[in-house]
Amino acid sequence: MKYILLFSLSFLSFATYSQDYSNNDTASAINDTVKNKKGEVLNEVIVTKSKEPKPITAVRSGLKPMDNPQAVQVISSEVIEQQQAIRLSEVIKNANGVYVSSARGGAQESFFSRGYDMSANNMFKNGFRYNAGSIPDISGLEKVEFLKGGSALLFGNVAPGGILNLVTKTPSFTSGGEISMQIGSYAYYKPSIDFYGSLSKSIAFRINGSYENSESFRDVVKNERLYVNPSLLFFINPKTQITVQGDYLTADWTPDFGTGIIGKTILDISRNTYFGALWSTGNTKSSSASVLLNHDFNKNWKLNFNGSFQNYNRTQKSTAQLSNLDDVKTYPIPGYWNRGLTQTKNLEQIVGDQLSLQGNFNTGSVKHQIFTGADWENSFATAYTFVFSPANYDTIYLLDFDPSTQRNDIPNARNTQIAKTDANRFGAYFQDLVSITEKFKVLAGIRWSWQETEVTTYKETATGAGNPENAIPTVAPKRLDNAFSPKAGLVFQPTKDISLFASYSNSFTPNTGTTVNLEPIKPSIIDQYEAGIKTDFFKGLLSTNITVYQITNSNLAQTALQADGTPYADTSIKMLSGETKSKGIEVDITARPVDGLSVIAGYSYNDMRYTETSGKNGSFIEGDRVARTPQNTANLSFFYTLQSGFLKGISVGAIGNYIGKRIGGWNNQYNTDLTKYPDGIWYREIPLEGYTTIDLSAGYNWKKFSILGKVSNITNELNYTVHENYSTNPIAPRQVMVSLKYKL
Repeated sequence: MKYILLFSLSFLSFATYSQDYSNNDTASAINDTVKNKKGEVLNEVIVTKSKEPKPITAVRSGLKPMDNPQAVQVISSEVIEQQQAIRLSEVIKNANGVYVSSARGGAQESFFSRGYDMSANNMFKNGFRYNAGSIPDISGLEKVEFLKGGSALLFGNVAPGGILNLVTKTPSFTSGGEISMQIGSYAYYKPSIDFYGSLSKSIAFRINGSYENSESFRDVVKNERLYVNPSLLFFINPKTQITVQGDYLTADWTPDFGTGIIGKTILDISRNTYFGALWSTGNTKSSSASVLLNHDFNKNWKLNFNGSFQNYNRTQKSTAQLSNLDDVKTYPIPGYWNRGLTQTKNLEQIVGDQLSLQGNFNTGSVKHQIFTGADWENSFATAYTFVFSPANYDTIYLLDFDPSTQRNDIPNARNTQIAKTDANRFGAYFQDLVSITEKFKVLAGIRWSWQETEVTTYKETATGAGNPENAIPTVAPKRLDNAFSPKAGLVFQPTKDISLFASYSNSFTPNTGTTVNLEPIKPSIIDQYEAGIKTDFFKGLLSTNITVYQITNSNLAQTALQADGTPYADTSIKMLSGETKSKGIEVDITARPVDGLSVIAGYSYNDMRYTETSGKNGSFIEGDRVARTPQNTANLSFFYTLQSGFLKGISVGAIGNYIGKRIGGWNNQYNTDLTKYPDGIWYREIPLEGYTTIDLSAGYNWKKFSILGKVSNITNELNYTVHENYSTNPIAPRQVMVSLKYKL
């Protein structure tokens, strides 16, 4: 009952996402059209005489894929269902160039693209930035969009590698739905529902939800999740529509920092071994609500107003991550570890609004497609710091660990500090696609972004007996950052099926610290150049993208140097004097050579290195590859369903995914403490070999019933995701999953 109340209350808040609607005349709904295309770059789809909203696009401006001078990849709900994905990391196996960088204690998944971390600012849900500290539920997704490259013009402060936009399911005036059950290895089961239809001639609804309960190939680790996503569509008139949507997720999970690393060597132990305390626990609750108002003035001019509210709450209490395992001060034999303790509590509320105008007009023979607007976002985050006394829980021997003999009492922690961060972002942008001729087009745009951040800290009294909430707060000076983010592109289309493009864009990254004069250090401006070719032959039966790029941060923040050339002891004093360079190539191929068969393939090469450093104490090594960035990644998948004959309805499929060699941990640094580092370098890099996983699936559809089975990681490949020098999580072994479904 409490969940029903929460879902009802969520509708009272505002949140939304960007969508386009069409009032032209066609026969079929957009969702049906999209489902006929699996995981490819979508062409323009026209919906006519339908009250169905068009799917959200991360491009936002309504540009056709062939007119957009950057690559976009879409993984549809059909691919997600065929793959039987239960985590976002499984879905992005189909998105070439984006890869999992770490699992962060089992609480969340972190992603990289083109050498840049996407997890802080580059994760969006329905067009709005969301707190990526939780693992989203896949059952509510209509599709996942991967907009590659620089996206600062549309989204503000985002890293240049690309953005992921999760699109949740929306209402339909056509009645339908399904009931499904997934059952798999390690006591995994997940019932799901999805119902949609019309409440009246002008109101449509949809409600989908799921419950998940599972153990894990990791001893002790468990997971329990509940997700609900209700939505309403109000068809006011052919020119005005409103979509209201809310979702709620609660997840109980076991904090799991994986296996350990002694020096630079990952422990050679069973992949299932869990080193945390048996009482370790974590919980994440997230909710959002949304409203979208879309109005078409006429066929050429459209107005969108979106507003959003999101709430996030994560708590965790456990033994700490496995780090500093080469410390032999207490025990002369490597492999002993003093288990520390950790407790965290993080809250965040995010409110956002977007107002945009899209229009088409001509100046003589030249066509213009403009997109302009403004957006605002407020984030209020609260972080609690806890201290245990004593700080260490116990000492265990990792190489022969027996969980049944470990200590099992639950210690208490003291809340010593509360930090509240109030951040405001505002941006205004203008973009124009100028069609000089049908073959030559120019895209030009600029955005101005402004950010203000204020941190208020409450600390306990000196005696340790005080409550931080009652302490006199310390308010840090407000930090102000602003920057212009231009974008320019040239598109040449010799035929309607081929598009060549080249573009320039930049983005900015705020920095912490101050200059020598104690002034806030300015943001780093990152330049990106990109060129490529897109093809779309035989009405979407074969589509390709080939892109080359170079991303340069020529003012990377580094510890400032004194007049004698030595770095300041205070590492918060910085200067913009370093440089990183990321360059590479990406190839995407999607094909539907025959009815019932879809193929998705991709390859990416990325080389990201520190190209300029000070060479002084604490600086990175010039020429060193940036940690957690594989040089090569590749994916290949196919799904085939027999369309006729005695075996009609039988389907088979396979997914192969390759992640190349990469560096875990931190990048090496210069260090002048020659007693510890005789050659002057602090070696911190953990070499990780490349690996390939293969999943096979087979199923059968009969009338309204379907069954689909999958064996994942059939070769039982063993490898790891490594977050810095801790949270070294092994990938899942061979597993079996079966999905049963009944369509209404």
